[in-house]
Amino acid sequence: MRGGTVAVVGGSIAGCAFASAAARAGAGEVVVLERTHGRLADRGLGLCVHNDRAAELAATGALPTGIARHRLDRRRWVVWDAAEPSGRVFWEQPFPFHSYHWGLLWRGLREATPASVVYRQGATVTGVAGVGDQAEVRLAGGAVERCDLVVGADGYRSLVREAVCPESRPHYAGYVCWRGNFDAGRLAAAGDGDWPSEAVTTVCFPGGSCVIYRIPGPDGPRVNWVLYAMPPQSGQLRFDDPTSFPPGKVTGELAACLSELLDREFPPYWARVIALTEPEDTFVQPIYDLETARTTAGRFLLAGDAATVVRPHNTSGAAKALQDASAFEAAWRQAGSWEELLYAYQAARGAAGRELVALARRLGRAQVEQTPAWATMNHMEAQSWWQGQLAGAADIGGQAMTP
Repeated sequence: MRGGTVAVVGGSIAGCAFASAAARAGAGEVVVLERTHGRLADRGLGLCVHNDRAAELAATGALPTGIARHRLDRRRWVVWDAAEPSGRVFWEQPFPFHSYHWGLLWRGLREATPASVVYRQGATVTGVAGVGDQAEVRLAGGAVERCDLVVGADGYRSLVREAVCPESRPHYAGYVCWRGNFDAGRLAAAGDGDWPSEAVTTVCFPGGSCVIYRIPGPDGPRVNWVLYAMPPQSGQLRFDDPTSFPPGKVTGELAACLSELLDREFPPYWARVIALTEPEDTFVQPIYDLETARTTAGRFLLAGDAATVVRPHNTSGAAKALQDASAFEAAWRQAGSWEELLYAYQAARGAAGRELVALARRLGRAQVEQTPAWATMNHMEAQSWWQGQLAGAADIGGQAMTP
């Protein structure tokens, strides 16, 4: 199939990947509508991609080469121990991933977008609708544009999802996520600690866990951490908004809650490491997930978090968005009509997203909601506990793509 006009709502990782996929597959016109005016590359969050998923995505062209990344090879599970400032490692498992800086990954995808793609910032979409055999996009200011296909790459608050699966709503998991990152050069201030650069550390405590690892950064290596715990006893958090306190907006009361948690539950070294994070690089949000019964309807298609919001425990968000784009491109190349394209995409990605949600829910229950007696576990018990979470899945990080 050749030609046609595609509008991609949202210009972050999923949006850039889908715009590139549509252009490569033969779309006549591709426009990306991104509401923000600022540099998306300034977002400093860390993420990881499984080595096998990265190899598959590089082969399809969805993951450009040359993007800065940091090699990880093992994950060490740690509990507090009075005799060990860094805690006691009760289990070490292989962790074949590379870590990325969100902004640098986005910049690599943006730079790899074909020149034929029109990328419009400050274009706020206020509504979409089906009009005959086309789709209509309404913009702030009153402009209305028509196209043959609208790709909803507009994240967990997707407006396009309302046109595809209006009954789907984010589901609060019952706990929160603290996140932060800082210049790795500051680590010396935390004192001596046993932390190989290729290792991910998971600090375990009753009712939560914290994952800590290095990522590349625009100005050198950084430390990225993600801490899951029950919500603090504060009236300031709202549980109807997955981004309650973005970076730089964490209040003094919430910061004190985090400090108390670190003092109470963390080995001293790791508490000092987390405390190195500046307030403007710290945020807290309730954890949500979402699954949809379908990813297409009419001339609309959902991509990335617009289709499926997976709790971060699964370490699959970026890979899943890029796999969605790869499946979209493959479906386009084999389709003879828009209907065939949408049917093939739904068949390839619908169930995959729901399976990721189910696995991440199991991981969340085991690592936050119903934590085991980690302090008494040995290597064999930990391995059995982990396999119980996977429940037949090959690994975290997402599934292999179907040829």
